[in-house]
Amino acid sequence: MTLPDKFRGAREMLARYQRPSLGRSVVEIVITALPLLILWSLALLAVRLGWWWLGAALSLPAAAFLVRLFMIQHDCGHASFFASPRANAWTGRLIGVLTMTPYGYWRRTHAIHHATSGNLDRRTLGAVETLTVEEYRAKGWLGRLGYRLYRNPLVMFGIGPGYMFVLQHRLPIGLMKEPPAWLSVLGNTAGLALIVVPQILLGGIKGVLLVHLPIVLVAAAIGVWLFYVQHQFEGAYWARNESWKPQEAAMLGSSHLHLPPVLRWFTANIGAHHVHHVGAKIPFYRLPQVLKDHPELKEVGKITLWDGLKAVRLALWDEAGGRLVTFREERRARRMTLALA
Repeated sequence: MTLPDKFRGAREMLARYQRPSLGRSVVEIVITALPLLILWSLALLAVRLGWWWLGAALSLPAAAFLVRLFMIQHDCGHASFFASPRANAWTGRLIGVLTMTPYGYWRRTHAIHHATSGNLDRRTLGAVETLTVEEYRAKGWLGRLGYRLYRNPLVMFGIGPGYMFVLQHRLPIGLMKEPPAWLSVLGNTAGLALIVVPQILLGGIKGVLLVHLPIVLVAAAIGVWLFYVQHQFEGAYWARNESWKPQEAAMLGSSHLHLPPVLRWFTANIGAHHVHHVGAKIPFYRLPQVLKDHPELKEVGKITLWDGLKAVRLALWDEAGGRLVTFREERRARRMTLALA
């Protein structure tokens, strides 16, 4: 897969959009965090009054605002939300308490993801585990079963997000020997205790179990799906280290998830992920302007919401065919090979 010549200078072309606006950034935080806190408080009040159904109903829109708040944390991690590194760091840390995501640890693993995305020889932290067809076939039955379970949508978007945000983020997995990662994780856990303990003292454990956890788990499931379809889609780019090229990986290995306007707002334009990977320091609120000024970027890696939902079936990278395939396609190809042998 080769990048068209017209996109060769994309990084330079997009450099002028990498300027955060202090006023706009503050407004984005207010219009995201304030509704979230109001909905969260009303849900807790409803549960305390015994109106559990209302608490559950309010948790859903609250989760949507939490997704958007995570996207602001994401921009802070790329130093794109504020011009001040200190403002980015502390905003990211504070938001991380609500999203249950240790800012420093996540920022480090996410930077690794950006540096290695689409590289078959550098599959490491911060990415969805993806095996090639040959690697999958070389595993024993237990290894194949484990991978199939990992890739099952119920695990990937149901059990997995809860495990990652609630449990895995309590340890700096993959960076266990790095003191800053430990400091980030422990600081996040301490901050989490500061908001969970008062909830328990004021309203009992019900508020945490029926409001706090549902909001986080729903937001986490949405967030994991978004991250998944950003790099696991029909037409995605993967290559071995010797032929892997950063600009191709950024532009061709990241999707443009075209969502309805409301969903685009709640996901902070992260659907334009190919643009984000080319220019990670572009604030999310400038991404629509990029697409408006450069309409040729709109069709690169474009997938619809329905395409994104169908993409959850993709599971293996077929090096021979240069595409992601489903388990069913792999099984069919294996049977054909055996029949012809």
